[in-house]
Amino acid sequence: MKKNVIVSLADANYFDLLNELVDSIKRFSESKTLAICILDAGLKDEQKKILLTKVDEIKNAEWDIEVSSLKIRGKEWLKSQVSRAFLPKYFPNYNKYLWIDADAWVNSWEAIDLYLKGCEKKKLSIATSADRAYGRVLRAEWFFKSFARIKSQNYKHAKSSGFSEEIARKVALKPHLNIGVFALQSDAPHWEVWQKNLKKALSKGKVWGSEQIAMNITIYCDELEVEILPAYCNWTLIHALKYDNEKKTLVEPYLPNHEIGIVHFAGKNNDEIRKNKDFVSKIETLDGEILNKKLRFSN
Repeated sequence: MKKNVIVSLADANYFDLLNELVDSIKRFSESKTLAICILDAGLKDEQKKILLTKVDEIKNAEWDIEVSSLKIRGKEWLKSQVSRAFLPKYFPNYNKYLWIDADAWVNSWEAIDLYLKGCEKKKLSIATSADRAYGRVLRAEWFFKSFARIKSQNYKHAKSSGFSEEIARKVALKPHLNIGVFALQSDAPHWEVWQKNLKKALSKGKVWGSEQIAMNITIYCDELEVEILPAYCNWTLIHALKYDNEKKTLVEPYLPNHEIGIVHFAGKNNDEIRKNKDFVSKIETLDGEILNKKLRFSN
């Protein structure tokens, strides 16, 4: 049996993206050592038939923590915010679990190796959006000349999810950990603490983003161990990507122009790409040339 597994989740609307993610993984020979498992949040039967020719197992995602129907409103794909905190329950007997959101694809296997290496010794392996290429990570409202009110994603989500002012302030200025891609060992203590924090977040706040603030609190307030990987392991700033014509690959915009590991179309800025696989982006090469290029994965 394979020891480690990559897991993702999708509904029917995200099938194409999920299928592209699976194809991007399986093109690497190294993928033969890993299982690929899928959580179904509303896939059609014909879509599951296609996936079952490529993956090891598909299971129905559940509401592992009770959530008010008023918050769900029929959006079964929101199970992704909950079920990822219970991966060992769905797919037992694996050693390491690597979660990748369906709206991402693997550009370089180095990132997979780093995630799996990083979660050894019961650490969370995860990347952050605090990077030199990403620019501003906090917002400030200036008043009375030199005074400012600092606003951060972590602070806002912690407060709206019912956590204390003390906890919200503790996570406010920390690098935001992107739970769209992460790795954990089956026996890591993070699962239980994450689930506890997630239950609290879901009881007070919105479903969307609950799993992310819960994990940020798990790391920064409960002080569980973490291995923070470079942003190129989970790259979401799509408009800043550059292309290396010599190596035929996507890279960081600044030196050393490291190859992008996982391309992740997260956030509203990437809506057009997620919705249209033929969407053409303008991307600059390392030589300064502007290319018209489709950025969705294609075999």
